[in-house]
Amino acid sequence: MLQALREHGEKLGGEPGFKTREVRWCIDLAPDGALLGLLPLGDGRSGKMIERCPDMHGMNAGGKSHFLVESAQSIALHFKSNEEAKKIQAGEERHRYYVEILEAAAQTVLPLRGICSLLADTVALSKLRDMMTAAKVKPSDWTGWRIGGADPVGLAEVQGWWREWRRSDMAANRIAGPPGGKRMVCLLTGQSVEPLATHPKITGLAGLGGLAMGDVMVGCDKSAFTSFNLDQSANAAVGAVPAQEYVDGLNDLIRNRSKRLSNSLCVYWFKHAVVPAEDPFAMLHGMESADQAAAAASLQARALLDAIQRGQRADLGNNHYYAMTLSGAAGRVMVRDWMDGRFERLIAHVNAWFADLAIVHREGKSLATDPKFLAVAGGLVKEDLKELPGSAMSTLWHAALSELPIPQPLMAQALNRFRLSTATGEPLLHARIGLIKAYFVRKPQGGDLSMKPYLNPDHPNPAYQCGRLLAVLARLQQAALGDVGAGVVQRFYPAASQTPGLTLGRLVANARNHLGKLDGGLAWWFEERIAEIMGRLRDAIPRTLNLEEQGLFALGYYQQLADLRAGKKSNGTSDDKADAA
Repeated sequence: MLQALREHGEKLGGEPGFKTREVRWCIDLAPDGALLGLLPLGDGRSGKMIERCPDMHGMNAGGKSHFLVESAQSIALHFKSNEEAKKIQAGEERHRYYVEILEAAAQTVLPLRGICSLLADTVALSKLRDMMTAAKVKPSDWTGWRIGGADPVGLAEVQGWWREWRRSDMAANRIAGPPGGKRMVCLLTGQSVEPLATHPKITGLAGLGGLAMGDVMVGCDKSAFTSFNLDQSANAAVGAVPAQEYVDGLNDLIRNRSKRLSNSLCVYWFKHAVVPAEDPFAMLHGMESADQAAAAASLQARALLDAIQRGQRADLGNNHYYAMTLSGAAGRVMVRDWMDGRFERLIAHVNAWFADLAIVHREGKSLATDPKFLAVAGGLVKEDLKELPGSAMSTLWHAALSELPIPQPLMAQALNRFRLSTATGEPLLHARIGLIKAYFVRKPQGGDLSMKPYLNPDHPNPAYQCGRLLAVLARLQQAALGDVGAGVVQRFYPAASQTPGLTLGRLVANARNHLGKLDGGLAWWFEERIAEIMGRLRDAIPRTLNLEEQGLFALGYYQQLADLRAGKKSNGTSDDKADAA
């Protein structure tokens, strides 16, 4: 896992002591240090990603600050109006450190003298704070500089100075490795290295249990985590360069190749780059560009799979994918899940996912649009995905990427929501009924080969036929009486789907009254539908249905309803009446 992350980070060309940061503000100075203004960066929702920002080591010790790019608080003493005295004192300490290191750099890097002049001028610094207050700058917002129209971070002389200063400071304070300068074998390269005592931080998990300052992927700060008298990360020896590479790799993935899954984050990548239109993960989560939206995700997945299997896309057939699910845990990165494998297997599993979820549109004339993954997960809850436990989301994610069976508890959740929708008259969600269908298609004892996206009048299970019968009886009531408010479905669906033997018989008997209100041709048409279904049941309606049979009942009801809506001209009902069913 770390090796795969390191290989990804290596392609980014990172270096220890530098980090890409999301910078939200830029202090604009004239070359002599005169304050020109405060400029916002980014699109208003997020800042601008700036590469190779100096990254200070040993920040856990406190009192330190990063070089050049820092928080508005550390640069300008910009605090909240009600900030605690203890935090103000700590901020002032970081500000002093920030000024000291800038003054040291300015002795040889002349462009930085303008910044030092501003920070030494109490009037100008107060004016800068007023600007920050007016612009609603948060004390924690990352802030950079522009001197004479140029960003000093990108200057070769600035990076060279920082590189040398960092090397000498780490050597003087023994930050690079354990006391005594012991060399060990790096776990990622196999080379003899002086291991880092602490690894750089992973950022971007603050909303998922992580810390705003970042979380550690590899660290041993408790005695229970150590062995052989080794301290800190020497228990998992990694050199400075490979450590920076895996951290840069994961930080890049969190920013650019991640999907939120409830209370966790899935990051994914490929050994060789894949264009967005051929990205199976993008297909799974829903297309974003107009070109991708023009074609169904399932069609794209099928076309890619066919091309690979015919040998037309050897580049994809030889590719490899990686996916991991993350969250934060009190300063540590928690890896909840890890998957990797051949690209061909991934696209085959995504293709199977869409095929198994495929279901007729509620209006009956075509298949419903391929659902996004989060829409499928949303079919398990009433409204907010936060209601869905992380374990359920992870299980569903595995089922999608590995072609695993849908666990019965998830089918039961979807079925319960479907049952409630029928009672309240809510729209019947395609993703929800599609997941119920996928449960039967993927049953570990052998999938239900009779389960199709469209209505299957020949389905052998009586529960499916009972669901069909309820849909026909509801349509008959509407054809005879029009909109009666709470109709057959709203009043009887829960009972009919659990105890059809006690409910459907009475509804069939009452159907004679409705048939008498229709003209001869339409009455005959409904009689034929009811007789056809009753013939398949052989007058043996089950007394009760278990959980799986209730799922089949739901599918029979939904698919028969869609079939009736598609043929509404032939059975004499209007669009409004069809929708009410």
